[in-house]
Formats: sequence, structure tokens, C-alpha cells
Amino acid sequence: MSNEKFQNALNKKAQKIPPVWFMRQAGRYHKHYRKLREKHSFMDLCKVPELAAEVALGPVADFDFDTAILFSDLLFPLEGLGMGLEYTDHGPRLGMALDEKNFSTLASADNALQLLQFQKKAISLTREMLPNTKSLIGFVGGPWTLFTYAVAGKHDGSLVRPKKLISLREKFFKIMTDILKENIRLQLDAGAELVMIFDTAAGELSPFDFNEIIVPFLKETGSLFPGRVGYYSKQTSIYHLNYLFGIPGICGLGFDHRNNISDILRVPDRGFIQGNFDQSLLFQDTSDFQKSLKNFIKPVRELSDSERAGWVCGLGHGVLPETPEDHVKLFVETVRKEFA
Repeated sequence: MSNEKFQNALNKKAQKIPPVWFMRQAGRYHKHYRKLREKHSFMDLCKVPELAAEVALGPVADFDFDTAILFSDLLFPLEGLGMGLEYTDHGPRLGMALDEKNFSTLASADNALQLLQFQKKAISLTREMLPNTKSLIGFVGGPWTLFTYAVAGKHDGSLVRPKKLISLREKFFKIMTDILKENIRLQLDAGAELVMIFDTAAGELSPFDFNEIIVPFLKETGSLFPGRVGYYSKQTSIYHLNYLFGIPGICGLGFDHRNNISDILRVPDRGFIQGNFDQSLLFQDTSDFQKSLKNFIKPVRELSDSERAGWVCGLGHGVLPETPEDHVKLFVETVRKEFA
């Protein structure tokens, strides 16, 4: 019950045509999602397993992606800790900003894990409904990204407060890393073939702090779930990412569009590589989009099948709202045609 091309990529088996998977492939750009959203809140789409499965299955059915991914949100562990969470027209909003004074009021890790059981049910149901020829991915947020949300409510800008509150971060990491490890376990137990760690605030750290703050959690999860955990970070340079190559157990890395994917595919002793077409280019006029996509594909095509073994073709980041659906479909079709 998995996609052959995706499994080949995870195992770095040479193949001509790469699997295709987009981050946020189920979302606001897609009419399937928008029709469900007319009847249900975002929270319900995440927390009602039947609805979460229906959202996750939509883009696989309409665009023939090789994998589905759990439909959820990375902030739910914060809700489980009692921080409150609502989704507004202006994005997610927590009920409190974490600080030294209110840290003691957080709920236990057990409480958070109990709340997260809906993700286990959603993955199980998605796997049950998903065609046998498709794969299923789970995900969690990275502890640093969750910390930035907890203390700042967002992760744009210079992140002065998260970087300043070192003692609070260390206490937060102790409880959050336990939650995330068990969250990964429950998703794998429910049927996910791989769990991605999404760390969208990691690029705001210096390479030194990236190594000090990010890498220890990856080493720990890699040893606990060897070959079952991948990592994606946004706006990180090769100086950050050099710390990631070769971490035992981490089976692959995702890259945003600021990195040259053909160069990264040449890195020796790497795991799978996911990415990394610029998601904004899907908004171009069709002829320009086709040209941009073929320019992206060309240097990767020049690699041998074995050199690009492990490539999971996708975007640099998630699908943007209002992305033209016909360009999503054209992307998938073009990649398969060009590499056939």
C-alpha cells in the first residue's frame, strides 16, 4: 500500500520519473477544499478525521500526486498545552503569549498527546481511503518553530523574543520534544510511511545557532525512528544545511527554491531530496510557466538516473492561495513527460 516511485526515492533507487508531492497540496487554491470550507470551519476540517481524510484525498484524485499528506496544522501541540488556538482571516491566533510567568500554567505532555489522537485517526482513515498505489506522509512542526509561535505568535521578522528567551526555550523544548516524538510515533503507527518535520522558522537562525538549537532534536528523532523521518527548513543556506547531511536516521531533506536542486542531488551519502520549484512561478502566464518549469527541469535531466536517485519533485514551499489549478495539473504532467 504505497507508491512505487515514492518508495524508490526513499530508498534512493534509481528511476527515470520522480514522484511528485507538493507541500500544502490540499488547501485554499483547490476548489475541492473550498467547497468543503463553505460548510465546515478549518478547525473541523483538521479535527474531524473523516473531513481531514476527504481534504487530503482531493488533490491526489484531481492532480494525481504520488503521495497524500495528513491534513492538519503544526500548531495543535500548543493547543494541547492549553495555550488556546483559533484560526482567523488573518491567520492562527494563540490565546496567550508564553513567558516565564505563565509557563507553569501549561498542561502536561500527556494532555497534549491526548488531544493529538485525532491526527492518528485522520491518518488511519486517509490510508484506508487512499488508493493502494499512493503513499501517505505525516508531519509535525519543529520545536524551534513552535517556540517562536508560542512566544511571538508568528515567525516572521528578526525573532528577537524567541532568541532572547534562552531559559524559557530550554524549558519549552523539554516538554515539546517529548510531545513531538510521541506525535511522530502515533502517525507512523497509524500508517504514515514517513513523517516530515517542518521547521519554517529555522532560516532566521545563524548557522551556529541552527546547529545548537535544531540539530540535537533531529539526531534524537533520527535515532528513534531511523529511516522514517525527514526534515524541511525554509530560508536556510547551505551553511545551515551542511549540518544536516549525514545525521543518522534522518532519511531525507526538503529544500526551498533558494537552493540549486541539481547541485544538492550531487551531494554524496545523502538521503532523499525534496523540492524545489519556485511556487510563485505557477502564477505566470501559461507559456512563461511552461518555460520556467522546463528551465528548472533541464539541469536535473542532465543528471543520470543514479545521480538523481532519491529526488521527490515538488515546490520550494507550499502551494500558494489562488494558484491556478490548471498549472498544478500541468506541472505534474510535464514532469512525468519530460522524464519518461
